[in-house]
Amino acid sequence: MDGGGRLDRSLRSPGSRSEIKSDLKVSDLLRMAAIGAGILLREQIAKLKRARAERLDARAKNPNRAIVLLERHVPRRLGTALTLTILGGSAAFGVIRGGHADEAITALSDARNALANAAGFRITSVTINGRKQLTQDEVLAIGGVNGRSSLLFLDPSTVRDSLKANPWIADATVLKLYPGALQIDITERKPFALWQEHGKLSVIADDGAVLEPYVTRHFATLPLVVGKGAETRAKDFLALVARYPVVNNQLKAAIFVGERRWNLRLKDGLDIRLPETDPGRALAELVKYDNEDKLLSRDITAIDLRLPDRLTVRLSEDAAKAREEQFKKSSKKAGSA
Repeated sequence: MDGGGRLDRSLRSPGSRSEIKSDLKVSDLLRMAAIGAGILLREQIAKLKRARAERLDARAKNPNRAIVLLERHVPRRLGTALTLTILGGSAAFGVIRGGHADEAITALSDARNALANAAGFRITSVTINGRKQLTQDEVLAIGGVNGRSSLLFLDPSTVRDSLKANPWIADATVLKLYPGALQIDITERKPFALWQEHGKLSVIADDGAVLEPYVTRHFATLPLVVGKGAETRAKDFLALVARYPVVNNQLKAAIFVGERRWNLRLKDGLDIRLPETDPGRALAELVKYDNEDKLLSRDITAIDLRLPDRLTVRLSEDAAKAREEQFKKSSKKAGSA
């Protein structure tokens, strides 16, 4: 007939009609399945609500006394608090078990100090009085004060204890002046002598405290004491020797022997052996002999004063040979006569 009719018949074949009907049936089935699933879900939720309501009614009619007591006496939000406690404890246990406790403490301290500094409590002025051997930076480092510290959270007793733990510092006071000033007063120990034991040389104070290893020539002029126990006995003994300038001015080292008595080593190598008891008497006798016979100027290597009724000297090799030759000559003269 006309071209439009033939075209319409060619597009609407029997097969295409059946596919359209099939598509409509599948869509209807999917929609019906979704509606059915929703109905079943609502019924299940309603059933759960009814079961919960029945349990609550049963509990209200026959209450458990323990539960009632807990509900009556346990504070509200206890469950939340316990949960937070457990979580916090678990975190703390993990930090400690992992060996990060120091890092965590430092981080918390830095955080609170940062807040305090932002609030206007930053340390802006530091005054340190009484230091001679230590620098200001060393004092602050010893006390644990750094650029992150805030005056608000600085503990003066902790800083003081840290300072006093250093051998150079005998005493310290720490004063906070708000909002940002810190004052530290220290009393330093004075270097008193060099102490040698087992080949190790240290700088000590007069109370025997070891201040530091001897590594510089800054302390080279200090008196030298040697031996175990010498560091605590040196103050009194060196004060005794200082009463005899003829000996003290030539002193090179004081040697504590067997933790009982002292030997003196003079600058020319002369050894003086003092008794265990009353070394002052022996030193007085030594000075007397020197005044009378110039004993300390003679060619001798040792003087033994350990016996109270006698003095023994050891001649040098040259002096001993000269004495021996002189003795031989005297013997020959006596024999010829």
